[in-house]
Amino acid sequence: MKMAYGIKILVQGDYALFTRPEMKVERVSYDVPPPGAIEGLLKAVYWKPAIGYKIDRIVVYKPIKFMSIRRNEVKSKASQSAVKSQMNGKDANPVIFTSDDRTQRAATILKDVKYGIEFHFELTGLKSDHDDECEEKHYNIILRRLRNGQCFRQPCLGCREFPVSKIELVDEFDLSEVDESLMGDTDLGYMLYKMKFADGGKPINNNWESPKFSDKADAIYYRPHIVDGVIDVQKYREMIKC
Repeated sequence: MKMAYGIKILVQGDYALFTRPEMKVERVSYDVPPPGAIEGLLKAVYWKPAIGYKIDRIVVYKPIKFMSIRRNEVKSKASQSAVKSQMNGKDANPVIFTSDDRTQRAATILKDVKYGIEFHFELTGLKSDHDDECEEKHYNIILRRLRNGQCFRQPCLGCREFPVSKIELVDEFDLSEVDESLMGDTDLGYMLYKMKFADGGKPINNNWESPKFSDKADAIYYRPHIVDGVIDVQKYREMIKC
């Protein structure tokens, strides 16, 4: 991958929730965003099967602060088979009445966050819209969408309830703005890197017009350090664990 296609952005939000997978019922956030969550944020801005994002560096600018909240959640989810049956005209009822199925759960979330994200993308070799697929085309589209504030859906910080308030395209990161509390070398322990789906991004029915993807996925973990507010994801990516 040519480094010329590296991109840097600043991302800000009032709240964030990057849920630790080991917490079963109550949601508790990681101290910093996992690369997989950042990839999801970028895909909300621009995504095609032909490209895959790689996070190279994460800069944490503001002190890591937590707060506890309680949220209304639904205990169950609609049956997929019931939804399909109703779509086919059969007598099925996939409706969930939230007033009967609502429960309150606690969540420990981050507040007042600002991150610098350095990333690049690679061609995946999957379905493309044109025969002349090239990195430069996607690079220019990403830059244009970031400059214009365009997105396919609202980018969020871990959960849809916590949207990104601002995305800014920058040439360089000003590390002098990193909070003093983040100075030094801190071992963040094992963190979720991303989920690796068994289908590899390709429809299991080999039909891009009406694709069906696999729900099977393996968790990939890595053990990063945050040094003076900077996580060198590219460095610690070499030590990922399945």
